[in-house]
Amino acid sequence: MTATETAVTRRFGPLILLNLATLFSSTGNGIAIVVLPWLVLERTGRASDAAIVAGAATLPLLVSSLFAGTFVDLFGRRRTSMISDCLSALSVAAIPVIANTTGLTVTVIAVLAAIGAAFDPAGIAARESMLPAATKSAGWSLDRMNSLYEANYNVAYLVGPGIGGVLIATVGAVNTLWVTAVGFVLSVVTIAFLRLENAGRPDTSTRPTSIWHGTLEGLKFVWHNRLLRTIALVDMAVVALYMPVESVVFPVYFTELDKPAQLGSVLMALSIGGVVGALAYGPLAPYVSRRMLMVVAVTVLGAAMVAMAFLPPLWAILALALLQGLVFGPVGPIANYAMQTRSPEHMRGRVTGVMTSTAYAAGPLGYLLAGPLLDKWGIQPTFFVLAIPVLIIGLACFALPVLKELDDKVPVS
Repeated sequence: MTATETAVTRRFGPLILLNLATLFSSTGNGIAIVVLPWLVLERTGRASDAAIVAGAATLPLLVSSLFAGTFVDLFGRRRTSMISDCLSALSVAAIPVIANTTGLTVTVIAVLAAIGAAFDPAGIAARESMLPAATKSAGWSLDRMNSLYEANYNVAYLVGPGIGGVLIATVGAVNTLWVTAVGFVLSVVTIAFLRLENAGRPDTSTRPTSIWHGTLEGLKFVWHNRLLRTIALVDMAVVALYMPVESVVFPVYFTELDKPAQLGSVLMALSIGGVVGALAYGPLAPYVSRRMLMVVAVTVLGAAMVAMAFLPPLWAILALALLQGLVFGPVGPIANYAMQTRSPEHMRGRVTGVMTSTAYAAGPLGYLLAGPLLDKWGIQPTFFVLAIPVLIIGLACFALPVLKELDDKVPVS
């Protein structure tokens, strides 16, 4: 290897390794999303049992995401990422082992799904906390790196379920989980080669004194920072209102029509739009206002949801879904930028964990709202109840002066 090649490897190596690790780990999670409910339905045939497992994989995220960032700041980013994926791999691999020995039950699957899900937020927070250092190494802007990272993350969840479906059809649900475990192992191996500034164990003087106190420090920091607090609250409200549409309202609608393939096409349009929108943000960032992108994204999302609530023909729903993904794709990179430029180096994990936990908490709140509304009023009224507030939030964002801080030039500490 020549001196030039060595220099290029050192410059872009961390960027490549970090995105590869994220792709491997997130693809593993994307496969698991499909395989675990399928595994339950194969055994009992009851949708309620599949819902139990889905809930078991979701509920731990509410707590673990809040504390995950403190683990990152306490034990180090690189180490936390590797340990998180190791534990996820073990919890997933335990399912086929038990299936081939003592036999699986819904309870066992639910417990292992919960354990695996509980480890994910720490790995996500650890990798996101390393983004500024990888950006510095590559000589890129934060906007460009965040654009690539979020697109990469979305691609993993786009292809993961598809890979899971193909593998279930070819090798069966149980054996597919071995492939899921391999994804986590590949992430561990990739991070093992990563060398970055501040990726090791933090200095004693900057480490949180305990998990509890560290998490409280993260919560206080986010709450007292006007920009981060505003983004967290807006994100929480939008996620709580939007997630039930994707996960409850549309599945019920297309189930009643007996057209599950159409549901898949709508979700794919959303995902493709999100990938394209996130990728487009990087080249656009130097020329457009982050504030304007964010408020337009929330407003257009709300307007598109209101249009969808009229339940138009499929081609119109697909076009609206693609539009939603496109406009909302830059929101993730913009939120990352705010976290990276407003959080001190030694607290970056905690800030990332707290900001992420708001989104995880919002989803179940939305489901609690949508379920009873669907039973009482039906699909279309529920859709309007969820959509109109998002449009109102988007319009209100135009009047929030704090969002102008998104366009301030703030160096990363």
